Amino acid sequence: MALERVCSAEEVPTDEALGVRVGDLDVAVARDGDEFFAVQDLCSHAAVALSEGEVADCQIECWLHGSRFDLRTGKPTGLPATEPVSVFPTEVRADGVYVDVTTTLNGVQPS
Repeated sequence: MALERVCSAEEVPTDEALGVRVGDLDVAVARDGDEFFAVQDLCSHAAVALSEGEVADCQIECWLHGSRFDLRTGKPTGLPATEPVSVFPTEVRADGVYVDVTTTLNGVQPS
């Protein structure tokens, strides 16, 4: 696993997401309560930044059309999206949040 530090835990407000760049990939680091997740920062329906949407109940909602995605699986949980987004391994350490974009947890390759 190639974990890379992307931000401090404090930079990601509770129940919100933060857009970060990891290599050539835009990633949304989301915080749902005390849990952190990382998904590709691109809605599979409208190709807009998911990091600008709301986070609740382990889901992230696209701000444009309201598509929702499960932060654990990347699967769409609300229309109009029908395709999943990539989910990346995430680890929280004392010095920050780490993400590995070289592999996905759900087998969906980043676009």
